[in-house]
Amino acid sequence: MHVLIVDDHPLFRQGLRALLSALDPSIEAADVSAVPDVRALHAAGYQPELVLLDMNLPGISKLDALRDVKALFESACVVVVSADEDPVLIRSVIEAGAAGYIPKTTDAAITIQALRLVLSNGIYLPSIALDHALEAPYPANTASSDASSFSPRQRAVLRCLLQGKANKVIARELDMAEGTVKAHLWAVYQALGVNSRTQAMYRAHELGLFAQVSS
Repeated sequence: MHVLIVDDHPLFRQGLRALLSALDPSIEAADVSAVPDVRALHAAGYQPELVLLDMNLPGISKLDALRDVKALFESACVVVVSADEDPVLIRSVIEAGAAGYIPKTTDAAITIQALRLVLSNGIYLPSIALDHALEAPYPANTASSDASSFSPRQRAVLRCLLQGKANKVIARELDMAEGTVKAHLWAVYQALGVNSRTQAMYRAHELGLFAQVSS
C-alpha cells in the first residue's frame, strides 16, 4: 500500500513514517510539505491509496487543501491529521469528504489503532468529536442498528461513503449512475434517521455499523 504524508513539519512527517512502518513494514510511504508538491506527485503519476493530511499548510486554507487533495486523488482515502481539535472544524472536514480525523495530540498507541482502523476500511473520529452534540439528537426509533436491513447495493454505497468517497467516485467504482447513488444514499439516510454525510458517519459510529458494512 502507498501512503502519502502531507505536513510542513519534517519531524512530524518522520514520526508518521515510523508509525506506519511499525504498523506494517510493507507500507510504502512518501511525504511532502505543501500542496504544490502533492500536485507535482500527481502529475508524475503517483497514486496513493491513503493520504494523511495536515490542515495547516502554507499558502492555502484548511478546507481548500483537503478539497485539492481529494480532487487530485479521487479514489484515495484522505485522513486529516491536525493540531486543531475544534469539533466544528472536524464536522466541516468530514462533510468535505475526509474519511477520518486524528488530532496531533493523540498518543502513539491510539494513533496506531486509528491507522489500523482506517487501513481496514474503517473510519476514525476522535472522542472530542463524538462527545460534542453538534446537531439535533437523532430520532432513536427511526435508526437501524443492523446493516442487514440494507440491500447489498445500499451496503456498498454506505461503505464507500464511510470511506470518504465522493458520489461520482462511488458511481464509478460500483458501476452505477450518480443519480442511483444519490437514491441509495437517501434510503440509507432514512434508515439511519439522518440527513447528511456527516450525520451518517457519526450515527454509524454510534450504532457500530463499520464492521458490518466492511465485511
